[in-house]
Amino acid sequence: MVTLVNLRAYWRFLVVIYQFFPLIVAYTRDRRKYVFFGGRRRVSSETRSERAEILLESLLTLGPTFIKLGQLLSTRPDILPPEYIDVLGSLQDDVPPAPWSESKVVLEEELGPVDEAFDSFDTDPISGASLGQVYVAEYGGEKVAVKIRRPGIEALVEADLRAIRWLLPLLMRFIGQSRAFSLENLADEFAKTIREEMDYDEEAQTLREIQQNFEDDDAIVIPEPVPERSDDRVLTMEYLPGTKINDVAALDELGIDRTELATNLQRTYLQMIVEDGVFHADPHPGNLSVMDDGRIIFYDFGMHGEVDPFIQEKIVEFYIAVANQDVDDILDTLIEMGTLSPNVDRQVMGDVMELAIADARGDDIEQYRVNQILEQVESTIYEFPLRLPRNLALVLRVAGVVEGVCVTLDPNFDFISVATDYLTEQGYREESVQKIIENAGQQGQQTVKSLIRVPPKLERVLDRADRDNLTVNVRLEDSRGVLDKLAKRLVYGIFLSFGFVSTIIVYTLEPQNFVAVGAAGLPTAAVAILLWRSFRTRSGIKAKPQFTRQNLRERREE
Repeated sequence: MVTLVNLRAYWRFLVVIYQFFPLIVAYTRDRRKYVFFGGRRRVSSETRSERAEILLESLLTLGPTFIKLGQLLSTRPDILPPEYIDVLGSLQDDVPPAPWSESKVVLEEELGPVDEAFDSFDTDPISGASLGQVYVAEYGGEKVAVKIRRPGIEALVEADLRAIRWLLPLLMRFIGQSRAFSLENLADEFAKTIREEMDYDEEAQTLREIQQNFEDDDAIVIPEPVPERSDDRVLTMEYLPGTKINDVAALDELGIDRTELATNLQRTYLQMIVEDGVFHADPHPGNLSVMDDGRIIFYDFGMHGEVDPFIQEKIVEFYIAVANQDVDDILDTLIEMGTLSPNVDRQVMGDVMELAIADARGDDIEQYRVNQILEQVESTIYEFPLRLPRNLALVLRVAGVVEGVCVTLDPNFDFISVATDYLTEQGYREESVQKIIENAGQQGQQTVKSLIRVPPKLERVLDRADRDNLTVNVRLEDSRGVLDKLAKRLVYGIFLSFGFVSTIIVYTLEPQNFVAVGAAGLPTAAVAILLWRSFRTRSGIKAKPQFTRQNLRERREE
């Protein structure tokens, strides 16, 4: 069995290389214009968009595993440029259904004969995806939805995961060190995510957990699982039909308040992320429907995320900082979450945040949307050596998709206003103010202590200076090797001067003795070349900023 998996993996690896070959050649030429020689090529935004379309076609051709990989990559602006994120964001997990004869084999292997397991079974699937498809049946006199794992998908996924792992060293040749780290983590994350999504026992457990978290909430409905007709490859649950959440005309015919519907959806996800710590991570319109009474139905919990208490706290702080338009607090929160490097240029990122908020705000200072801010921030992530934690990437994706659904329901929907009201109702803003007061009190106590301690210490320092007994130790941080380079240049300069003077003296004393003149002149010429090369090295004193306000504006204009 292991040998068969390996053989399939080798074959899939060759197929993947064949599909990605045009992109591999293009990226190789980016590094060296003529493959074996030449400098780097400048890649325009239009070229990136064209390559992203090629990548999209390749992923679709390679099938289920790579469709899922593309969806995951669309949430990772720390790995791909914005043009790729935009194109891959449209990737839909929609593939032709497997024949019923194949799905029947999987169903009967798990639950026995179909006629015995269910009262009746409709063999035409109502939805299909890369990993599974859903059918309608009757069980115990009630309609149920039966989700069946796609036949043979396990072997294909395992072979593809090995092929992806073998492909990593090649991909890392075309990206920076920090993104190579993120890409390697992404491979591990993807393997874990897709295996979890194929495990319907895991999905049922998540479904029940979220259902319990909202058991007292009348705004949403989550299907009830049927444990006796479910296992790791088949998931049977309550059948709940409804109107698609983005079918605005049908919702208006039902007389449903779309603004209230959008508000309920937003508040539901805020509770999942900020309070419960487990959330439905695939909120596209195909997984959200509306009942005739206005309640929202959630489908498909295969893709889900978890948020630990620390990240929950930081997300709350981020929302509050955005609501208050406090750029410093936004940056501090992003740094504490690990999204921004502590060494990031705060002035540059502050300018980015100010431009993003100003651009999104519009005429009314309160009418701006967090999704626009996130898009502006994400467009800078690829410019900086950042690492985006997996579940934080999922939170960003969910926030963007949910806001898109909400704006479809109500073009004037105010995301920030709803989030601010929710955080205020739950007491988070009061807690934030209380923390500020406590921190201010602690800082005041430390200031008083410092005022008492500093004068005696300062007097001792001045006494030592007066006695000429003051020593100052200075430590210079030189991560770029500037001081080392200056020292080398100084030594080269001294040797060059000495050699030049020696050569002149020898030539003056013995102008016909070419051996003596050459013995003095050749080392001098060698030192001169070394000195010249030290000034030609790119990693010298000059440094080019990675991101400026000007190139942000240029990108936005494009």
